[in-house]
Amino acid sequence: MKIIYNVTINIDDSVHDEWLIWIKEHIPQVLATGKFIEAKLTKVLVEEEMGGTTYSIQYKAHNRQALDAYYKEDAPKLRQDGIKRFADKMLAFRTELEVIDEYSVNFK
Repeated sequence: MKIIYNVTINIDDSVHDEWLIWIKEHIPQVLATGKFIEAKLTKVLVEEEMGGTTYSIQYKAHNRQALDAYYKEDAPKLRQDGIKRFADKMLAFRTELEVIDEYSVNFK
């Protein structure tokens, strides 16, 4: 079973630029845990009523056990830095997605 660990974050305009620099350093730290294969940083293209800018980071886990190990061994420490730096200027929620099937187009 393939699992995507999705973190959706709304970031206040007042800290947006600082946060963007920070998250681009944070994602490699998450990948360095060895629990994930790859990550994608995406911007959500819907305007939020609450303002700010929303991003989604999708980490593809090696498997369920790797994600569980991440929660237990790495997540608390890695989350703390963002909470300390951005506090109430950052709102995050996390979801787990199971990949049912994957499709691609091969152009020749």
